[in-house]
Amino acid sequence: MNPLIAPLAHDGRCALSVNVNKVALLRNTRALGIPSVLKAAETCLLAGAQGITVHPRPDERHIRASDVHELAALLKGWPQAEYNLEGNPTHNLMALVRALRPHQATFVPDSVEQATSDHGWDLPRDNERLAPLIAECRQLGVRVSLFMDPTPEAMRHAALLGADRVELYTEPYAAAHGGPQQVEQLQRYAQAAQAALAVGLGLNAGHDLNRANLCDFLRAVPGVQEVSIGHALVADALELGYTETVRDYLRCIQRAYA
Repeated sequence: MNPLIAPLAHDGRCALSVNVNKVALLRNTRALGIPSVLKAAETCLLAGAQGITVHPRPDERHIRASDVHELAALLKGWPQAEYNLEGNPTHNLMALVRALRPHQATFVPDSVEQATSDHGWDLPRDNERLAPLIAECRQLGVRVSLFMDPTPEAMRHAALLGADRVELYTEPYAAAHGGPQQVEQLQRYAQAAQAALAVGLGLNAGHDLNRANLCDFLRAVPGVQEVSIGHALVADALELGYTETVRDYLRCIQRAYA
């Protein structure tokens, strides 16, 4: 099965990729090696997650390069799961992509000092620096997803660049969920998704999605193949445990398709 086009979930539903960055952030506060990033990833996979995501930053404030390699080794034993490396391809991401050839590289336009991702690529302004990096990933057999704001007209530019997917930056929707702007935000994302699908792009989504807002998002936005969720999922796991948390997110996805 071609990893450039294959969806993660085998039943046609949106797949869940668990971002384990926050596990590493907690571990890094002490020199004891706990909590274990590998154990967290393995437990989530055993609970049914279809993938693992990491966002290694140059300062290694959470995920370290050694974690990225160790997780790659772990995932060799999980051929049904995917490995998603995300980050700025002009920083430290491409060296890891070249070494490990993950299933997917998600290009994110974050700066070194940013606490978290907060915007998508500006296309076509960013085309020139992205084009050779996307081409290189495709030559390596690595699917490329571009982190994007829900801007319908930008989807054509992403497709022309050679990206395989876009990941819709969902924080504005999450901030509006439950309020008077929720419907308007969902319409924005649905329009962006339709524009992406119309030009042949696959569709991912992520940022501040959680158990309260995920189902509504998937019901309203067509064609989402993968969500990557980290902060909320790890926070939930502090109360529920990894296994029950992953299963609950999978139930949210299942309800969206009921």
